[in-house]
Amino acid sequence: MSIRLAKLADRTPVRMNVALAPELASALRDYAEIYGATYGTPERPVTLIPAMLENFLGSDAGFKRARRALNANKGD
Repeated sequence: MSIRLAKLADRTPVRMNVALAPELASALRDYAEIYGATYGTPERPVTLIPAMLENFLGSDAGFKRARRALNANKGD
C-alpha cells in the first residue's frame, strides 16, 4: 500500500545536561520573564531553550552549508 505521508521521523526527546555560567543562567531566567510578560504566558527557561536553539541553528547559513557538506561526506 502507498500513502502520501512518509513515515514520521523519530520524535523521542533526547535529554541533555549542560552546565551554564551564572550570567547565562540569569539571562535565560530574565528572557523567560520577558517572554511571559510579552505573550501573557509564563514559560520556564527549560521550555524556551530548545526553541531558542532551533531558531539560532535555523538562521545560521554557515552552519547549514557546513552541515550539508558534513552529511554529504558521511555518505562516502
